[in-house]
Amino acid sequence: MIRIENLVKHFGKVAAVDGISFSAKNGAITGLLGHNGAGKSTCLRVLYGLLKADSGKVLLDEIDVLQQPLLAQQRIGVMTDAHGLYPRLTAREHIAYFARLRGMPEAKIAQRSQLLLTQLGMQDIADRRATGYSQGEKMKVCLARALVHDPQNIIMDEPTNGLDVMTTRSVRSILHELKAANKCVLLSSHIMQEVSALCDEVIVIAGGKALYQGGLEQLLAHTKESNLEDAFVNMTGAAV
Repeated sequence: MIRIENLVKHFGKVAAVDGISFSAKNGAITGLLGHNGAGKSTCLRVLYGLLKADSGKVLLDEIDVLQQPLLAQQRIGVMTDAHGLYPRLTAREHIAYFARLRGMPEAKIAQRSQLLLTQLGMQDIADRRATGYSQGEKMKVCLARALVHDPQNIIMDEPTNGLDVMTTRSVRSILHELKAANKCVLLSSHIMQEVSALCDEVIVIAGGKALYQGGLEQLLAHTKESNLEDAFVNMTGAAV
């Protein structure tokens, strides 16, 4: 479970995050929505340890990220929209490399690598270098390395951005499997159709504050709109 309480982060005089509080449950997919500059990316970077907050609490399974960052990072898997693959490594080597960074034993690495290669349909690129991978193939490698240590909490930033229909369906299937395994999935996306199809709850962020957390139907009822995109614009006042 992910819990953020009164999180504040300034860049100079600008409050990128201004007292945000929200949570993401186990066994659910929670959508994090916000226009550019809303504070969403800053929140996520604090959550997975790239930024240090000015104040507030960030908890992963009740472990304080700000006080025990290394322990918290053992409980989290992160897939960002920046792939950052090493062009001369194969898919299998990428997965093993990140597993070793996490201190996993070699027998476990081999077991988890083969499981993920099969689960994500990566057998055809398992032993091919990353140079020349398609967008979908890059995404699969990034997802596999995020999941190799079987984390309880998974953060995904724009996971289907630029993917074809079949790869997008594959990602959706994996997300549903993670949910069924009682994992906590926090999903950031600008694709409202994707959020509507996948998420059990949504969090709406604007101006460094969380404006709403709850179910999609309740958000539509609250804003008196018929779809998530209109409800989001209504609530945040963002330009259409």
